[in-house]
Amino acid sequence: MKEFNSFVLNLTVSILDFLYKGKDIQRFWVLETIARAPYFAFLSVLHFKESLGLRTESHFYLMKEHFAQTVNETEHLTEMELRGGADRWVDRFLAYHLVLVYYWIMVVYYFIAPVPAYHLNEEVEWHAMETYGKYLLDNPDDEVIAQIMLDEINHALELHKAMELIV
Repeated sequence: MKEFNSFVLNLTVSILDFLYKGKDIQRFWVLETIARAPYFAFLSVLHFKESLGLRTESHFYLMKEHFAQTVNETEHLTEMELRGGADRWVDRFLAYHLVLVYYWIMVVYYFIAPVPAYHLNEEVEWHAMETYGKYLLDNPDDEVIAQIMLDEINHALELHKAMELIV
């Protein structure tokens, strides 16, 4: 599954690279809109499993982490909106439709195979960190983006820990 995850991520990144060349803030806004979806999906599945009496030892920890990740990604999204990332209707259209598809894919993926689902999103977070890092090479004084980049590293590490908890 790791190879499949890498293929999907690389294909998606290539498409976004093409569509958003030279449009960093719009790209960041689209990515942050989509970035919340897996955490919402993870929470949905965890709540569903809990409703069926399938709570695990790590259940509460995972719910707290995923809720915190969702809040943090929403803060990033808000920052990109303040910078004009959502000003163009085409960006909103793309992001809103992608997030609907991605959310439902992640619900099914996490329900069936949580470790590969976490792996995919860990890879997404590492990619986000790299994307913000590249931006910072040209904009080294952007302290907010630097903090967001650190948040992405923390999300990747948290997802890795989640994988270890459920194995």
